[in-house]
Amino acid sequence: MKDNRDPVEYEVGYNIPAALGMGESDIQTPCLVVDLDALERNIKKMGQLTKDMGVRHRVHGKMHKSVDVALLQQELGDACGVCCQKVSEAEAFVRGGITDVLVSNQVRDPAKIDRLARLPKLGARTIVCIDDLDNVAELSSAAQKHGTTIECLVEIDCGAGRCGVTTTAAVVEIATAIAAAPGLTFTGIQAYQGAMQHLDKFDDRKAKIDIAVAMVTDAVNGLISKGLACDIVGGGGTGSYYFEGKSGVFNELQCGSYAFMDADYGRILDKDGNRIDAGEWENALFILTSVMSHAKADKAICDAGLKAQSVDSGLPVIYGRKDVEYVKCSDEHGVIADPTGALAVNEKLKLVPGHCDPTCNVHDWYVGVRNGKVEKLWPVTARGLAY
Repeated sequence: MKDNRDPVEYEVGYNIPAALGMGESDIQTPCLVVDLDALERNIKKMGQLTKDMGVRHRVHGKMHKSVDVALLQQELGDACGVCCQKVSEAEAFVRGGITDVLVSNQVRDPAKIDRLARLPKLGARTIVCIDDLDNVAELSSAAQKHGTTIECLVEIDCGAGRCGVTTTAAVVEIATAIAAAPGLTFTGIQAYQGAMQHLDKFDDRKAKIDIAVAMVTDAVNGLISKGLACDIVGGGGTGSYYFEGKSGVFNELQCGSYAFMDADYGRILDKDGNRIDAGEWENALFILTSVMSHAKADKAICDAGLKAQSVDSGLPVIYGRKDVEYVKCSDEHGVIADPTGALAVNEKLKLVPGHCDPTCNVHDWYVGVRNGKVEKLWPVTARGLAY
């Protein structure tokens, strides 16, 4: 199949939104802009927090899908590796230089299993989750075929209601089978409680995690009784990392959104009742958008609509403005309530996306800005790699 696009020649406004050294006001919109100072502070802060808690941090690459951001998280935050959700996504990170990758999901399709089994040949520690005995044989066969080793975590459903087993007996049964299977290594437990990450109240999140910690503790004890040690007991997210990190049983956290901080996460409350985007974490990711019409006196129309973002977790919030509000969107347009007529055509605004993960996945580039100038242009490496 012929592709008429030249992957080498970049032209601002056609296949890239900015050029290095360009002023922020000249960036083409809509696009993703990263405040590099805020991003670096977030990464360093999480690195120090995990160090203080005595746990590792395996950053969730499915949030940003960027090798460059992941490498920065290793450099500045001492991240031990990367989580991915799909094999193709993991392969993009490995090909980009990440050498320790966990597919924090089940892999059952034979073609995907085959690709997973080849990842160690690219120089990467390769880990995957299992919640079914039949998957043990499938993974073992592929690892033997390619002469590689796949490390495996037994996934526990500790409240998310998706993948994972729910009893210690099932954890021990699958772990025992993994340990006996050629080409596989039993490495530990995956226990991510995703359903509670966005509960507003701190105490409500803690109550859910207390249940998860009890389940995981029982499973770890059951494994120890059978002589099976856990190198990884992983889980935790931006809304709960302090619970898992201080639990005494989790030893690896999997936070992702903390680095960028979206509007939905920003609304949840810390232990003192404050929004977490008001002190705990900074907004570092924005959709830069331009006003394209102000034909109606009380509303402005911007160029960031549904094709520039995901609104599954709510509409974006206009950063640093209380006089205008993003209220509606269609494919190519965003409607901004502007009751006093404060906005002008071509004025640029920063939108904090409602949900950063799927928003990042619809863009090709991150434009990294510092002191009003474009300092970095990072490709969204694993954009669209959902298989």
